[in-house]
Amino acid sequence: MATNVKSKNYSDRERPKSIALDKFLSFSRWICIYPAYINSKKTLAQGRKIPKEKAVENPTHQEIRDVLVAAGMKVGVENKLYSREPSKELLYRGRIRVQLKNDDGTPFNPTYPTRDSLLHYLGDTIPKLKTRANKPSGSEQSQHQSNAGGKKKGKKR
Repeated sequence: MATNVKSKNYSDRERPKSIALDKFLSFSRWICIYPAYINSKKTLAQGRKIPKEKAVENPTHQEIRDVLVAAGMKVGVENKLYSREPSKELLYRGRIRVQLKNDDGTPFNPTYPTRDSLLHYLGDTIPKLKTRANKPSGSEQSQHQSNAGGKKKGKKR
């Protein structure tokens, strides 16, 4: 037998508030950015959200976080994996939460009022990072890897 339990109606002043719950609710309203959104190696079906010309080759969540913090955004990093990512390696882990709007709906940073403007900014800025300047390009890395291979043992019979 189901009984109807009426919830107590609180006025705004009487309603018990939890500070942790309020922070969680506001944090959950922040937008999510996965590195796959700006990865030039991904297709649109694999999750890339900006044009390939503006995208970055294999960005990490640390690079995205560094750029957003330098731009003055409020950022949170979570240890999550993008659902379309086939590899479960640590390199591809990381979800970045960014406060795009204030509680009243106005943009937190008027320079980047939308998710797309923020993704384009990341695509333009990440290649300029000092950590990126020292990294060899992807074609040079693949040449080093192919030369490094040795003899492999075959199947013993």
